[in-house]
Amino acid sequence: QVPLVESGGGLVQAGGSLRLSCAASGRTFSSYGMGWFRQAPGKEREFVAAIRWSVGSTYYADSVKGRFTISRDHSKNAVYLQMDNLRPEDTAIYFCAAGAVPTVIDSWGQGTPVTVSS
Repeated sequence: QVPLVESGGGLVQAGGSLRLSCAASGRTFSSYGMGWFRQAPGKEREFVAAIRWSVGSTYYADSVKGRFTISRDHSKNAVYLQMDNLRPEDTAIYFCAAGAVPTVIDSWGQGTPVTVSS
């Protein structure tokens, strides 16, 4: 497992934007990919977005396509989630993940809360 540290969550009004960051610390990062999941109160954790570390291919849940953008920075072993046009239904704890996202997860971050007010 690789320690993952998220940041960037917070409170925003509907229609606003937030940018989440996730950094992999420790040894040289060699994961197949990274991504984001989220878990809303009373609901199961769900996939949000993923990126292949080497080639940069991206994948999104239908609910966030066109609003969220995932990107990576090799030099910082970091992945980012730019969230635009946020909706109240995007309110959740957002978790960073590493591995063959979304099917096989090797490491999880501790989660960062995102609250979107109407």
